[in-house]
Amino acid sequence: MARPARAALERHLPILDWSRHYDRETLTSDLVAAVIVTIMLIPQSLAYALLAGLPPEMGLYASILPLVAYAIFGTSRALAVGPVAVVSLMTAAAIGNLGLQDPAEYAAAAITLAFLSGAILTVMGVLRLGFLANFLSHPVIAGFITASGILIAASQLKHILGIEAQGHTLVETAGSLLAHLGNTNPYTLAIGAAATGFLFWVRKGLRPFLARAGLGPRLAGVLAKAGPVAAVAVTTLLVWGFGLDTRGVAIVGEVPTGVPPLTVPMLDAELLGQLLVPALLISIIGFVESVSVAQTLAAKRRQRILPDQELVGLGTANLAAAFSGGYPVTGGFARSVVNFDAGAETPAAGAFTAVGILLAALLLTPLLYFLPKATLAATIIVAVLSLVDLSILRKAWGYSKVDFAAVAATILLTLGLGVEIGVSAGVVISVALHLYKTSRPHVAEVGRVPGTQHFRNILRHEVETHPSIVTLRVDESLYFANAAFLQDHVYDRVVGDDAIRHVVLMFSAVNAVDMSALESLEAINDRLASLGIKLHLSEVKGPVMDRLRRSHFLHDLTGRVFLSQHDAIAALAPCTGRGAAE
Repeated sequence: MARPARAALERHLPILDWSRHYDRETLTSDLVAAVIVTIMLIPQSLAYALLAGLPPEMGLYASILPLVAYAIFGTSRALAVGPVAVVSLMTAAAIGNLGLQDPAEYAAAAITLAFLSGAILTVMGVLRLGFLANFLSHPVIAGFITASGILIAASQLKHILGIEAQGHTLVETAGSLLAHLGNTNPYTLAIGAAATGFLFWVRKGLRPFLARAGLGPRLAGVLAKAGPVAAVAVTTLLVWGFGLDTRGVAIVGEVPTGVPPLTVPMLDAELLGQLLVPALLISIIGFVESVSVAQTLAAKRRQRILPDQELVGLGTANLAAAFSGGYPVTGGFARSVVNFDAGAETPAAGAFTAVGILLAALLLTPLLYFLPKATLAATIIVAVLSLVDLSILRKAWGYSKVDFAAVAATILLTLGLGVEIGVSAGVVISVALHLYKTSRPHVAEVGRVPGTQHFRNILRHEVETHPSIVTLRVDESLYFANAAFLQDHVYDRVVGDDAIRHVVLMFSAVNAVDMSALESLEAINDRLASLGIKLHLSEVKGPVMDRLRRSHFLHDLTGRVFLSQHDAIAALAPCTGRGAAE
């Protein structure tokens, strides 16, 4: 096969690239990482299915074929794909709005949601639309994830207390919890509180404790990751041994044994229409969360990922979930870090993890019958509270009041009105922030630093200027949202100053000029000409100049286009060295 064709094929099927260099040492590293992640993923898969309001086996199913699909099409060497907390919460919110009562219909809707999400991600990847995720600013994403963590933790308190409670917002959930607080089951509370406390200690204290006991770092790490499994085993034995299920302790019950079933999404037009927007939001949030983790881990090993191919990898993973009884998946932060730290070298570690989960689905599910839901709720609470980062509010307040407003609004809307409105508002706020910031670009009047060819802001530096020349440096690309702002800024500067004969627009920071901005430049040129002032440009970039040449603007320009600002000043004011300093 010719090299260009092989390179193109490897770009679309990354497995063909890394598998060529696969050896025994890499296999060993991937197997060790897979064992550790499998131990971590089994209780997480069950717990996140519970969070999504789905049967626990769907969490296991979503952790088998999707991992294999990502291993084939994904580009990250360390990303661990599967059910995650935020996407599980969004799944619950999306399907909860459908008003379905039959559990089978509810599960079928989740499968359809995975199908839609997979299709959206795959199409975006094929069309190379990964850049669309950039419209979600980091502060907004951080605010949404923080609020989601709080919502998730609050929603699981009903399982810790052993009571009935409903609600899609923090206010609804808190009110429902308070209304049913008197029905708290003491056995459930004891199990839930003990499991939560133990899991918090496992996260921070078990590894150092084992290290002090003389265990090696790797073994101590594996045992620490097995903490949730220990909680599952002990609490299951307690419920079984003391018959606590007869005393009101809610249990998982029968979990089907066997390989994931072949499932087909419901292609009902009405259902697809209802799930389309939630699927789009899940796709965007899942992709942003996944690709940020993948890029961080890749940078640590001086590797790179391809965002557009990551869309295909995540898309095929969700399609695999849809056809194997799962629900929407994405790359998880915690398990990806564990996968990375455990030494995973290639995506094959994910495929080996899938084998481990498959063995669990085949052999271990009968042992889960007496597993208390309170233990799974404790697993969720401990996992999601690590996502809560309220310090983002303090950081944003200190750095940018606009970003603070965006973060605060996203958090409040998510907590007060629900996940879908929160994330939708996050998208709108991100775009609105971009438009607001770029609609009022920084325009600095500049002068020459004495004895140099450098030009700086007259308000920040002691510079040389000339009374007949005004130089304005435009620090933003020009487009429809800021074209009028530039017009007003230029007019305000020249009106009333009869000494001005030349206005130079310094375009060193302008990367693009759209049609609206071009019309504004033409209006500025005409207006200045009526005042007896010539308009000039300097330091125009090649791509911008190419577009300007396609219009009549350069032909009608009253002044000239200079290669540099120094050339402009030298041509327009040869004696500027003796000019006054403003």
